[in-house]
Amino acid sequence: MKNIQRVSVFALIAAGILQGSCKKAYLDQPAIGALSSDQIATKAGVDGLLIGAYSALDGQGGNGNNAGLGGGSAWEVSPDNWIYGSVAGGDAHKGSSGIDQPAINSIATFTVDASNGFLNSKWKADYEGISRSNNVLKAAAIATGIADADKTNIIAQARFLRAHYYFDLKKMFSNVPYIDEATTNYVQPNTTDVWPKIVDDFKYAYANLPGTQSQKGRVNKWAAGAYLAKTYLYQKDYTNADKIFTEVITGGTNSQGVAYGLTDNYFDNFNAATKNNKETVFAIQQAANDGTNTIGEANNGDMLNYPYNSPFGCCGFFQPTLDLANSFRTTAAGLPYLDDYNTHPVANDMNIASDKPFTLDAGNLDPRLDWTVGRRGVPYLDWGNHPGMNWIREQSSAGPYSPKKNVYYQATKGTYADSHSWAPGNANQVNVIRFADVLLMAAEAKAQLGTGDFGLSYVNQVRARAAKPASFVYTYTDPASPMGGYTTTPAANYVVSVYPASYFASKDAALKAIYFERKLELAMEGHRFFDLSRWGIAQQALATYFGFDGKTITDVTGAHFTINKNEYYPIPQPQIDLEKINGVSILKQNQGY
Repeated sequence: MKNIQRVSVFALIAAGILQGSCKKAYLDQPAIGALSSDQIATKAGVDGLLIGAYSALDGQGGNGNNAGLGGGSAWEVSPDNWIYGSVAGGDAHKGSSGIDQPAINSIATFTVDASNGFLNSKWKADYEGISRSNNVLKAAAIATGIADADKTNIIAQARFLRAHYYFDLKKMFSNVPYIDEATTNYVQPNTTDVWPKIVDDFKYAYANLPGTQSQKGRVNKWAAGAYLAKTYLYQKDYTNADKIFTEVITGGTNSQGVAYGLTDNYFDNFNAATKNNKETVFAIQQAANDGTNTIGEANNGDMLNYPYNSPFGCCGFFQPTLDLANSFRTTAAGLPYLDDYNTHPVANDMNIASDKPFTLDAGNLDPRLDWTVGRRGVPYLDWGNHPGMNWIREQSSAGPYSPKKNVYYQATKGTYADSHSWAPGNANQVNVIRFADVLLMAAEAKAQLGTGDFGLSYVNQVRARAAKPASFVYTYTDPASPMGGYTTTPAANYVVSVYPASYFASKDAALKAIYFERKLELAMEGHRFFDLSRWGIAQQALATYFGFDGKTITDVTGAHFTINKNEYYPIPQPQIDLEKINGVSILKQNQGY
């Protein structure tokens, strides 16, 4: 927090200040250089500061290949929240081995305390983004020679970004200090709810941002509307959420003016070659081989999350759980087992060596499983059939599966992969909000209000896309040459269908289906823990996961979620120690810690 006080609006790190094109990940070049007041008080100067605020979105920017803005390692502040949202939410095991990156173990088992350095890194990275956003607003206030429309656009973008950083802090820590461009005393308590401030910023952005932008990476009116509605949803203000979601769904476009919709191929949302498509609402831009000889703009935060002992080289983290994989089992009618999916488990190769026989699961499955979970015998993009145990560092502590949504294709690695580090990088965008997410949040608001069809039509749009043959994974024409193309034979028995109205006959029934659909559609995207916490069902859902996976996988043995404590992470102890008046900290620790 106090580091904000030392950041002068006239001496800031910014990115490509005098350049206007969108060549690289953060609308231009990596952040370098200090600025004078004369440079800042111009359109180019203020926009350059804004680019600097965008560049903090991925949490990266420290010195070296694995450094984050919070001072720790890149993965501690990854913008997809793979640790805090997916590992903690039961989507994934930490992965690798039980002793590697032990700070994640306590997060996964809910034994975490305020001394965990990962939390302090995350806190600092988000406040760095807030500081940069505030400095844009300070500079805009004194700048001259900017057309009113351009200045309004810049201010609205900065307020959107500030709201995003506060939203990330709020959903993680709940009680956080509020600092804005008018703050002069940077030692602030964390006893005032920041939700109203977040709403104000997103409302301003929604009212003042244009529908299209000159660069794909910049946020537009409709991204602001979606995020505003999401903010209302988190506060259980379903009426306002429903209103704004409806506006976004019926009239929204991405920043290039393309009407929102679902891509035919589910995996187009995770492929650098097809990013910024019609499903993109708000995404963090990434770029490979940007000229810095680092992977700082190439998903540095996910550099650990590739199969171990594989063509990627490193590092075996972020392994999907058995509980998650089993959730993709479908009935003869193509519907999920909402209550007892773990009694219909997907066959896996746990404890089976890669050179030993293994029979692939022959039951009905949702095809999103094989775009989300790397499993033995199924094409792993165009890298060949997943070999099983040979790509897993330690099955006993992390299970048999590999992550998939964060991986790049072999055929395009020359363009979209980055090998300027000891672990891979890539140019895949980070989806903060995509249109399928919007539809499912809108369905949730409808169900909570008990209006219309309880959100059935929105959910069924998502399921109908999953059922399209374009979203299936297919076998290789020649398994020995996986880049040689695919057959028309699905890699598994994919059977998925839309929900009949009977599944949405009541509010409670509809919410059960909607909650489960979010688990399937958004798996491994960093949402799950935060969803479970805001729904108030984390203890129940995580107990199911701990009970099933914990029988064979040791990293969650004995894990336990405590109600009225573990919904939020503890305030980092270094921040409590830092923020003092007369020797007494003004930051209040969260309940239970």
